[in-house]
Amino acid sequence: MDKKIYQSPLVTRYCDEKMVYNFSDEHRLITWRRVWVALAEAERALGLPVSKAQIAQLKRFQSRINYDKIAQYEKLTKHEVVGHIKAYGEQCPKAKPIIHLGATSALVTDNADLIIYKQAIDFIRQQLKDLIRELSRFALRYKDMPTCGYTHLQPALLTTVGKRACLWLQDLVMDYQDLVHMQKGLKFLGAKGAIGTQASFLALFNGNANKVQQLDKLLARKLGFNDTFIIASQTYTRKQDYQVLAVLSGLAQSAHKFSTDLRLLQSFGEMEEPFSKDQVGSSAMAYKRNPVHSERITALSRYLISLLSNAEFTHASQWLERSLDDSANRRLTMPESFLTANAILNLYIYIVKGMSVNPSGIQKRINQELPFMVTEDILMAAVKAGGDRQQLHKSIRDHSMAAVARIRRGEDNDLIDRIRNDPAFLKITHRLDALTKPERHTGLSARQVEMFTKEANRIINSKH
Repeated sequence: MDKKIYQSPLVTRYCDEKMVYNFSDEHRLITWRRVWVALAEAERALGLPVSKAQIAQLKRFQSRINYDKIAQYEKLTKHEVVGHIKAYGEQCPKAKPIIHLGATSALVTDNADLIIYKQAIDFIRQQLKDLIRELSRFALRYKDMPTCGYTHLQPALLTTVGKRACLWLQDLVMDYQDLVHMQKGLKFLGAKGAIGTQASFLALFNGNANKVQQLDKLLARKLGFNDTFIIASQTYTRKQDYQVLAVLSGLAQSAHKFSTDLRLLQSFGEMEEPFSKDQVGSSAMAYKRNPVHSERITALSRYLISLLSNAEFTHASQWLERSLDDSANRRLTMPESFLTANAILNLYIYIVKGMSVNPSGIQKRINQELPFMVTEDILMAAVKAGGDRQQLHKSIRDHSMAAVARIRRGEDNDLIDRIRNDPAFLKITHRLDALTKPERHTGLSARQVEMFTKEANRIINSKH
């Protein structure tokens, strides 16, 4: 690695080599050549004068990129695709006359981009399936463990650790379904010509419209797509880029919520992300166990969410049949979005695999908050036993205020002991232990976890 030039941290620190290579110059240029080869094969199959020898020569040099020649010709022509055509033609003198036959630059670049995006989507989809499986296992493991639930970041009622994990899991399953839907609907540009009318190909096939349409479909099939846009300009509509990034942004939103929740829970001492034996939490404060992986997810998610706006503006500002102000933006935004999603999922999977639960920390919070949560149950039981509802309510309120004052002095919550020692509640003191069992107050949490994890695994295992 050249330390004297800027390198994206996504490449140097966060992403899988496979995803990095997918967006590399080498893979991009090889994919361009795949498109040229497929175009030549399709044109030959439909009767144009393209020989087997020409195609064989194109294939021979498909992966042997002559970078120096490309750079030389691009500098001369000020045109990236033309520079590559000339360089490829030098390697393939027999095929030189038919390279790019009837095509525009967008046929090569847009179709190649879509191939690369499709490969990246496959990778993200597998990561997301792995994550859903891991988080499902975690949720089932802790489906019964009571924990304090929060609204407005204030203690509310009890839930379970597994039920809370299913809130994160549900978001991911929705993201997975969005990803699958987007992937199924992803369309190829195909062979559309200079402004989308296919006029150049109609001329090549002497006015035979059927063969032009066959070329469009055959090119798509050769390159892994089932469908092409019927309507296109010189490029495919940039609305499709927006749709792709909207799904990745949704994934980032889900990851952001998870990582923020975990950071809060780690601060409460209830759950913790992995912390390795030799890991240093702080260069100054040796005792620190900072949630750095969760914080990194939060940071990367924020970045990925922000990238969606680029796709929105790019689509909105395309003029008529096209303008080139999308090119530089897409070259940055599209790869970075996929790379960032890859990095986020790597971190998310790592955390879930090593995420720990602190039962004593959870129990401490329950002991402090549950007595307040069960006062209505205690009130109803005492009324049923013959007590005066209004008098009992006042007694519970007085005891609660005294318990709150005690907590604010840093002492334990003694509300249940106060009620136990109050003669007004004498008839139900034998029931107080049962009424205050945490398991009694988690509702259908465990059942919901079982039902939803089963559904989540059905969704990711089904053939779409």
